Amino acid sequence: MVKALTFKGDKKTKKRKRVDVEEKFGTGESSASNELVKAPEDGASVDDDSWVTAEGAGDIVGPIIFVLPSDTPSCMACDTTGKVFASALENIINGDPSTAEPHDVRQVWVANRIVGTDTYTFKGHHGKYLGCDKYGILSANTEAVSPLETFHCIPTADTPGTFQVQNLRETFITIKPSTSSKANALPEVRGDGDQITFNTTLRIRMQARFKPKLKANKEEKAREKISRKELEEAVGRKLEDDEVRRLKKARREGDYHEALLLIKVKNKHDKYS
Repeated sequence: MVKALTFKGDKKTKKRKRVDVEEKFGTGESSASNELVKAPEDGASVDDDSWVTAEGAGDIVGPIIFVLPSDTPSCMACDTTGKVFASALENIINGDPSTAEPHDVRQVWVANRIVGTDTYTFKGHHGKYLGCDKYGILSANTEAVSPLETFHCIPTADTPGTFQVQNLRETFITIKPSTSSKANALPEVRGDGDQITFNTTLRIRMQARFKPKLKANKEEKAREKISRKELEEAVGRKLEDDEVRRLKKARREGDYHEALLLIKVKNKHDKYS
């Protein structure tokens, strides 16, 4: 196999570590409760594992990460015991939170909206749900959903693309300075923010294949694609180039069936004229 030329002194490019979310979490469906809205499946976009920013509450579904407003780029994570903590982000460009991606499965949560409500649940990599107790301590150590494991995701009015994540007691997920004596220690993540501040303003990153707007765009593009052979089969004869162009344009603009009918009617007139 031919390898690219390298020279002494060249810097090696660092590859991004990527979490195989589908292998760990499946397709984003939750089997723990029939009351949860299942993450949508889309065969056309199943291979899109890129990460994008959730812009509205309706976007939040499937695998996500909560990017924290810390000085050192970090996100909310949990370990197998259910302890919730801030985890440093490695997959990020120039410290920009809108480019963040997970490199550790502990950083990923699966979001689902409860049917008939505007509340969400967040399931960790170990299959247990994020919750907040009356003291504001976050943990993920329950397999069943109760009101303590439900949250509202409220878009921040003056900061597009960010959210205030509010629990049952109407307090917010927030960050607080670490009590650790270690240098550059990451902040503590808690659920007792009593007012909206910079520290409660989180960015939610999600997989592009679950974002409704992107999904709709892909479905629309898929509908627009049609071959000359398919058009000729629909009409029942060979088509001229201008007829093919006309039908393809009509398909894009949404009046395909009317254009198809006009060509079929023209066929009959030509046949009996």
